[in-house]
Amino acid sequence: MTEKYKIVSINKSGQLFDDQGKPLTPPSHWSFLPAGDAGVTRKVTAKGEYWRVEFKKGRRTMSKGVWAPTQIIDAAQKEMTATRSTDAYQKKKEYSAKYREKQQQEYEVEFCNEVETFLNFHPNYEFVAKAMAILVTQHAVPVGSGTVARTAMIPVQERAARAVIAWMRHQTTAYDHMKIARIKGERREVRKMLAQESTRILTNYRHGLPIPFNCPLKKTLNKILQQ
Repeated sequence: MTEKYKIVSINKSGQLFDDQGKPLTPPSHWSFLPAGDAGVTRKVTAKGEYWRVEFKKGRRTMSKGVWAPTQIIDAAQKEMTATRSTDAYQKKKEYSAKYREKQQQEYEVEFCNEVETFLNFHPNYEFVAKAMAILVTQHAVPVGSGTVARTAMIPVQERAARAVIAWMRHQTTAYDHMKIARIKGERREVRKMLAQESTRILTNYRHGLPIPFNCPLKKTLNKILQQ
């Protein structure tokens, strides 16, 4: 990796470090371009002279922005401003927005159907399955939600299954208020235990068995549907 292109990290005080942990100071003729404007960032990085500032958020590595020559950043910003002022760009932007909205609506329907298929409730609880599928979908599919439903790395059927368990973990258990020891693997074990309990609850609905009055899923759904 050359001096013109680096992946660097940053601490809370704003100090930059290379991949060896060595402190870095950007050249005096460079400026920082925050993440957020993909068009400008692409034009800047296409020049091949920049440092990308990355940081960890949970298990994800995210970009905070790039350091690059001020002249290149200014030129990229002016070029994008000029491009975005044209009628052709505005029409393309409107078309893209409508296309994304259509795709999102279609995905919501597909995902909701997959959730209902995964639930596979007995006909006696068909209404419960449909209501729960809608609630899980509303929670999981919004753009930017960061849930498993937004990843294309696994089949939609698996996304739906994981989304149900995640929704139940937050809605029908005390997970959000648990004090989990900071031991490697402990949170994973807690989630596994809660997932098993959620599966047991779903089994009653799948087999059409009588649902106890204190069933956490029943109580949660009643509370939400009465709002």
